[in-house]
Amino acid sequence: MDARRIIDGLIMYLGLVVLLTLHEFGHAWVAWRCGDDTARLQGRVSLNPLAHIDPIGTVVLPLLILFLPASFGRFLVGWAKPVPVNPGKLRNPRVDDILVTLAGPGMNLLLGVVLMGLARIGYLVGSAGLVEIGLEMARLSLLLCFFNLLPIPPLDGSQVVRSLSGMSYQTYYKIARYGFFILILALQIPLVPTMLAAVTTTSQAVIGTWLGMPMGL
Repeated sequence: MDARRIIDGLIMYLGLVVLLTLHEFGHAWVAWRCGDDTARLQGRVSLNPLAHIDPIGTVVLPLLILFLPASFGRFLVGWAKPVPVNPGKLRNPRVDDILVTLAGPGMNLLLGVVLMGLARIGYLVGSAGLVEIGLEMARLSLLLCFFNLLPIPPLDGSQVVRSLSGMSYQTYYKIARYGFFILILALQIPLVPTMLAAVTTTSQAVIGTWLGMPMGL
């Protein structure tokens, strides 16, 4: 493995950690604002990455994807330690539960727009480096948004399905015990990464067009 790939991989990984931190911060902050202070009392309404790191989703899986010689090496995904939520403390449990769940992907979507704006600024001032980092990080943030909407534990999409279907927490956590293995298997199905890549590319192009950012660079 050449030094350039290692450096690029580490930059992407650090970007991933920042994006995952903000993702979990979004969950924790919205839960707090909706009346549940469980995450705040555990120090999760924080921008400190150490408060959110999950050994598998934040460390092992992303680094394996980055540095193993695989055809999906650019398909960098991961997750952080789930934010604890006590539905009994939420002011409107049914609605607030979904709001808290969608706050993480929503944060990544917002960051995708902000990062595309950064790329646009780089384009206007003639900074190729700023354009590249803005586009790469925006794509990664958008990918995380849609990846986390997959209905597989521990991802946010599974919590939305649980809430909408009325599934009990006991049943959900029984399924969640096998979620990591189900997720790994799902990512081996070509349609899943292809679908995620397509929706990420399309959304980035739409945002770029909205911001006046040429996407053929």
